[in-house]
Amino acid sequence: MSKITFILSFVFMFQSCALLNPNKQNPRPYYPRKYKRPVKGFPTIKKKVALLPFYNESPYGKEDLAITATEEFRKELSRARDYIFDAAGVSIFGTSKEIYAGGGLKLATLARKAKLTGVNLVIFGRISKAKVHEKSDEIGLVRKIKSYAETVLEIKVYDVQANKEIYSGKKDGNVNDSTYKLFNKHKEEAIDARRGLLRYSIKVAARRFVPDVAKLGARLDWTGRVAKIIGSKIYLNAGRISGINVGDILRVMTEGSDIYDPETGAMLGVSKGQVKGTLEVIDYFGEDGAIAVLHSGGSVTEGDFVQLY
Repeated sequence: MSKITFILSFVFMFQSCALLNPNKQNPRPYYPRKYKRPVKGFPTIKKKVALLPFYNESPYGKEDLAITATEEFRKELSRARDYIFDAAGVSIFGTSKEIYAGGGLKLATLARKAKLTGVNLVIFGRISKAKVHEKSDEIGLVRKIKSYAETVLEIKVYDVQANKEIYSGKKDGNVNDSTYKLFNKHKEEAIDARRGLLRYSIKVAARRFVPDVAKLGARLDWTGRVAKIIGSKIYLNAGRISGINVGDILRVMTEGSDIYDPETGAMLGVSKGQVKGTLEVIDYFGEDGAIAVLHSGGSVTEGDFVQLY
């Protein structure tokens, strides 16, 4: 009995000491080893994309299917934080059909012009396959009809700064639909149903590209340009919408040189330019522009390229 009394008195004494020293506990939060400390992320500077209208080289769906594929891809990729779409880039390069017809040579010749507009990537593509076929029961007024839609979409991504293609892929959007319909249904209804299934199929194919293309943004360096210099203020062709923040330090770069294989003559890529100095962003202007001042170095001229330091 005396042992129990002694243990209880020791427990009460320990609790009293704890109450008298409430600040002895560590005020910093404890994170178990299997969890990482939460890190507040920084906004990503968005790359400007020229999305050229896809074209349909299959005999089914015509231009309607190409428009559906282009807009679905645009809608889904716009959810990624690394890209914004630039309408001016489309006016430079034209349509995907024109790019394919020229064998891609148009991209290389217009890359310099695209750099000056601030376009980082050109995305183009085509529908190489699109068709719908049906199977139905042979007898009965109400028949089970199974429709199959098969589409294949090809998309390519061209890096304007490196002056080369960095991605090429093909995805299918094969889907099926099983329904019970009256045998004497109107022909117009059947055509609309097939057209709707084909549109859905090409949307599925377009969505399947988004994870691949979205990953490219994290691996590529953003590049902007000095648009104008007035006095001590330097105007850039990217601002708030592109993810530039007041206080950002940007390095000013000269244009790199094209590197060719000495034996084959094939272009291997573009070298990195030389650093001329750094700029500090102090304000915004226009829809998506930023104002900077010289932070270090000198000899900054209009047309120079800038990158996040």
